[in-house]
Amino acid sequence: MTQTRYLRSARIAAAGLAVGAMLLTGCAATGNKSGTSSSTSDNTNAMLTIPREDMSTFDRNFNPFAPAVNPMVNQAIYEPLLVFNPAKGDTTPWLATEWKTAADGKSITFTLRDGVKWSDGKPLVADDVAYTFELQKKLKGGYEYLVGATAEGTNKVTFTFNKPWSPALYEVGQLPILPKHVWSAIADPAKDANATPVGTGPYTEVDSFQTQSYALKKNPNYWQPEKQKIAGIKMLAMSGNDAANLASVNGDVDWSTQYIPNIEKTFISKDKEHRHYWFPPTGAMINWQLNTTKAPFNDPKVRKALSMAVDRDQVTKIGMSGYAQPADCTGLSGSYEKWKNPAVKDNCGWTKLNLDEANKVLDEAGYPKGADGKRTLKDGAPFEFKISVGASSSDWLSVANVISQNLQAVGVTAKVDSPDWASVVAGYEQGTFDSGIVWSANDPSPFKYFNNAMGSATVKPVGTKTFDNYHRFGDPKADALLQDFVAAGDEAKQKDVAYKLQEEYNDAAPLVPLFSGPEWGDYTDVHFTGWPSQDNPYATLSDRSPTTVLILTTLEPRK
Repeated sequence: MTQTRYLRSARIAAAGLAVGAMLLTGCAATGNKSGTSSSTSDNTNAMLTIPREDMSTFDRNFNPFAPAVNPMVNQAIYEPLLVFNPAKGDTTPWLATEWKTAADGKSITFTLRDGVKWSDGKPLVADDVAYTFELQKKLKGGYEYLVGATAEGTNKVTFTFNKPWSPALYEVGQLPILPKHVWSAIADPAKDANATPVGTGPYTEVDSFQTQSYALKKNPNYWQPEKQKIAGIKMLAMSGNDAANLASVNGDVDWSTQYIPNIEKTFISKDKEHRHYWFPPTGAMINWQLNTTKAPFNDPKVRKALSMAVDRDQVTKIGMSGYAQPADCTGLSGSYEKWKNPAVKDNCGWTKLNLDEANKVLDEAGYPKGADGKRTLKDGAPFEFKISVGASSSDWLSVANVISQNLQAVGVTAKVDSPDWASVVAGYEQGTFDSGIVWSANDPSPFKYFNNAMGSATVKPVGTKTFDNYHRFGDPKADALLQDFVAAGDEAKQKDVAYKLQEEYNDAAPLVPLFSGPEWGDYTDVHFTGWPSQDNPYATLSDRSPTTVLILTTLEPRK
């Protein structure tokens, strides 16, 4: 869900440092203090300790449908049918061993893995999969193309669609599966805390729960017991990046995925033998979204002119510490290099800094610059607006401030508005915001990115809550291409359509793409070995992605 993506990337508020330091004092006593050496016996019993920078406290709520679900629910407790790894571009069968798409593209049949049990000892069956999607559609909506999921015996389930829908494999394949015998007995699945979860994942047993920390210990009935080599996972609540960074620098945690400025100096230099990081450009595209229901953002010339006023080199170097790569006119992040249209990518105009052209376009479009150097709108009102970013996101706040300063050069005033993330996201969801820095979809294919960027079906009226397409932009040309994409029977045909979608994106400029979001990941191998890396990219180094379960089932105590 997009809101989760925002919260996932939530950063530290200035006040968070003091609070975080207080929390850290309590956390350090229970975490794995990782100096430069450790004994084998200590590591065998050590807990994989991870900070969560966007949650200052935890509630005992392990409901995957909850608005603020606890960490590791969808990584360690519940598992999907398959796992797609964007770092390597491959797919690992997980709860399903194989799948087959019908010739007409209107159904997929998955075969479940034999011998998988829930943590309470009951077997995983096809009814569990079918029920999960019934519940998902009832509580969260989506999957409009899905007619139903039907169990065939105990180990096969068939998903039927109302039309050919090629992106369905990964959309249904990556949804975590729930036990029907547990959830069908819950009176209100949307609100139940699910305090004692039953899952198929490697670490399901909640232990030592406190508002600032909790542990997940081994699933006693895991289907891969030989891969449960670590004793368990310990999550620590932190009030922002600075608090989590302090825990990392002090060696109080093993693994973290928050933004760390100048990581070589602040983190690596403290223990070069054991500390490592890897930021592959496989994250989502980070966009500056302009609310197209408001003038002048409904004018594509304005969107392109404002984009040309943004210095993306400054954005990535100052705002993102040089970790990110500037966006191009395709709108696609580093996850989609093989999908990019070279003709669009190599002939970018409006995503490159060009103040002369930006001023020219704004002049010609009817937004004059006055004697004071400031522009006005067509009704004579000042050309000024807000850029909304959550207060805890130190990096994105820097990005917004760079943009605000850049726009002064073309006579436009942008004020950075930074309340808490809940307020910011509420404005996005209701369509009341002016502009904001926004995460985007990052599925295996670029379909969802373009669907959320330009698909009319994702546009909701202002005042109606939405989780995607906050900028509320629909394009009939893109709609037709999106239909061609879902009907395409193979990736080669999808790629042809994706090229055309990029051409339309380049013409319409529905968003202002800024940079490919790096997937943060740093760790110390004092206690555990087997981490993914650029040389061994079996997963991204994220503690909150679909590939996280691959790491949890690979790590082992250092001997």
